[in-house]
Amino acid sequence: MSHTITVRLSKELAEWLAETSERTGVSQGKVVRDQLEKARAAAGNRPFMRLAGSIKGLPRDLSRRKGFSRS
Repeated sequence: MSHTITVRLSKELAEWLAETSERTGVSQGKVVRDQLEKARAAAGNRPFMRLAGSIKGLPRDLSRRKGFSRS
């Protein structure tokens, strides 16, 4: 490992990290690295999510817009 970061955690998150580390017998650093790897892998599976929330003002069901129905 060549990079070190410092992160401030909420009390609840710090407690979860300590409990998870103790329960699994894995260091807190390893738990954090594993979670970061998991988040990175999940982000690659849904590239369309970068567009979420960027379109506003459209009807919820575009098929109901006048002139766009197929019937």
